[in-house]
Amino acid sequence: MNARDAMGRYGESLAARRLTEAGMTLLERNWRCGRTGEIDIVARDGDVLVVCEVKTRRGGSFEHPMAAVTPTKARRLRTLAEHWVHTHGGAPPGGVRIDLVGVVLPPRGAPVVEHARGVA
Repeated sequence: MNARDAMGRYGESLAARRLTEAGMTLLERNWRCGRTGEIDIVARDGDVLVVCEVKTRRGGSFEHPMAAVTPTKARRLRTLAEHWVHTHGGAPPGGVRIDLVGVVLPPRGAPVVEHARGVA
């Protein structure tokens, strides 16, 4: 595992902790769907299925992690969510929501974790 992968995994762990602290139940992490891609975290928020993209950046980088979900990325996340629902028996009563957790790792101090609901 290279340094970038390790940073991403660390960010995903921080995101998973934030989501569970918010009362969500984690169902899966790093769910892969062939060539379509990967869902970082699948969780349940009450009766809503949450597909969560996690973006981790070092402090001072040119792009804030919350800016990383482009329209193309949003379409891919919706497609992945459809595949997950199809392979796991259908959507829950509350439907599906796509969230983003942005993690900024500053040079000093604690990581900053932001959770945006319903981004795509």
